[in-house]
Amino acid sequence: MSIPQSGGGPIEHYGQLAEYLASGCKPKADWRIGTEHEKFGYVAATLEPLPYDGPCSIKAMLEGLRDEFDWAPVTEGGNIIGLSYPDGSNISLEPGGQLELSGAALETIHQTCDEVNEHLREVRTIADRIGARFIGLGAAPVWTHDEMPLMPKGRYKLMDAYMPTVGTHGTQMMRRTCTVQVNLDFASEADMVQKLRVALSLQPVATALFANSPFFEGKPNGHKSWRSRIWRDLDASRTGMLPFVFEDGMGFERYVDYALDVPMYFVYRDGTYINALGQSFRDFLKGELPALPGEKPTLSDWADHLTTIFPEARIKKYMEMRGADGGPWRRLCALPALWVGLLYDQSALDAAWDLVKHWDNETREALRTAASVDALQAETHGVKMLDLAREVVNIAEAGLKARARPGAGGLLPDETHFLNALKDSVETGRSPADELLAHYNGDWNGDLSRIYADYSY
Repeated sequence: MSIPQSGGGPIEHYGQLAEYLASGCKPKADWRIGTEHEKFGYVAATLEPLPYDGPCSIKAMLEGLRDEFDWAPVTEGGNIIGLSYPDGSNISLEPGGQLELSGAALETIHQTCDEVNEHLREVRTIADRIGARFIGLGAAPVWTHDEMPLMPKGRYKLMDAYMPTVGTHGTQMMRRTCTVQVNLDFASEADMVQKLRVALSLQPVATALFANSPFFEGKPNGHKSWRSRIWRDLDASRTGMLPFVFEDGMGFERYVDYALDVPMYFVYRDGTYINALGQSFRDFLKGELPALPGEKPTLSDWADHLTTIFPEARIKKYMEMRGADGGPWRRLCALPALWVGLLYDQSALDAAWDLVKHWDNETREALRTAASVDALQAETHGVKMLDLAREVVNIAEAGLKARARPGAGGLLPDETHFLNALKDSVETGRSPADELLAHYNGDWNGDLSRIYADYSY
């Protein structure tokens, strides 16, 4: 979840909302890669989730990272709830204590992977010291809702109470899921539209390739990606595949109209989250928000509101790919490689659009559902997910070859090797969830506690 936004002055006219999004447009030379990934922490001795406070806790992790590696603390209400670094990266907490790295804006996947390695090394250093471990999965395999702590953030307290009123799975998302995401740039409104259409259409492929949550509350749940299943019944007003994106007239203003119709969560003022649950940003623009009568919003309020919208791909001043489960190290580097390969080379982007441009809304939604259940074995509306995934990975590989960004001091000619984990999946037809289920039904003999020793970082 995002930290409070800052730096925006008063909104004086409606056009500023679209201008805010459009201000993210950059020439290709300035396009960057920002990778985010979340992981579950647990007490090594007991396999219980980390509490916020105590000698082996989230707080101890954050304080250790602060003191050992010179991260600056982010506090709320006297509690440390995150960390920041001068390069623009930050460490934040998901509602259930999941630790998230939001990486710096970097030029290559090589740099992104170096960043991931360094972060996990730092986390392991402090975790070993306090008796904790971390694991990358799409959903908590064993822990129940009541076992998961709620982090001391005002935003989360509001959301925790609101989620059950608008869907059936919202609190599961908050406390018991993890993802890996990549944030990418666009050059223009037209470039944004093409990229967003491809991104939404192919999120089910990312869900299938990265499916890594086949267990929930101690047993198989019937889905390869339970995390994806959770998102389908969270809050229909702010999630989904955004059919309007594929209509004529799509652009920044159309996205603004959509975002304005998403009910608000809060307004952030002077370190406090003010309850605006279910209220309208349109009313806020008119100075008629019940939570702040007579007050009009700032661009920071608009930026905050955009962080409360959760479609499968979304735009702010950049575009976020949101369809993948959290997972092991190789997949933390593979996710940005997949999307950079597809979206940062025009020939690859055009080829990806050619794959999906004939689909209708029903096909896209059906693929999203099928991916959560069957991952790479999914088949619906005449589309075989494994065949589609193979084509998508091939296009991404061609895009990365065309980028030709060398690494390892020039020893690596490009970034294509970061796709190796995905190439293995399309060759075998197995997602990480299939591997986990094979262990569960094989050498683990149904003992799900084995997952911690075998899959922790």
